[in-house]
Amino acid sequence: MIGAIGLIGCSPPAASNNPSIEPKRDGHGASATQMGSPRAATEKGIGMRPMEIVIASDSAQLSAKLADNETARALAAMLPLKIQMRDHLRQEKTGVLPTALPSGNRQTKFSVGTLGLWGDRDFVIYYRSGHVPPPGIVVLGNVQGDLSLFDNSDGVTISLRQAD
Repeated sequence: MIGAIGLIGCSPPAASNNPSIEPKRDGHGASATQMGSPRAATEKGIGMRPMEIVIASDSAQLSAKLADNETARALAAMLPLKIQMRDHLRQEKTGVLPTALPSGNRQTKFSVGTLGLWGDRDFVIYYRSGHVPPPGIVVLGNVQGDLSLFDNSDGVTISLRQAD
């Protein structure tokens, strides 16, 4: 069972008052760069219907639908973003967001394609199913399509943007 191996050492990052973006030292070490300034969610029409976003790398482009929750709306307000992601436990790619997101309902199970928030700044794309220890993740959405591009131990830089 992949999700149970080694996750015990994975704990939410401590809150930081430092606005700079540095690689984390908690096993999720990656960073994000904001490519545009945040705009209010209402300017983008978020909340009227599930927002579709594009997740792109040098080799592929996928679409995802964001969840209808405050945390996902806060992520959408940050778009566009570029995030340096690293592999974690051969089940997920994880990277650090430029600013913390508000918390929401958390769960410990995830499936292939789940977009999640671990702690308050760790953006996660799960390419395998499993579970994490409490307090769990906030579900941000779900990726549609083939996630095989993530199923390796390599890091990847992705960009997130609102779909056209």
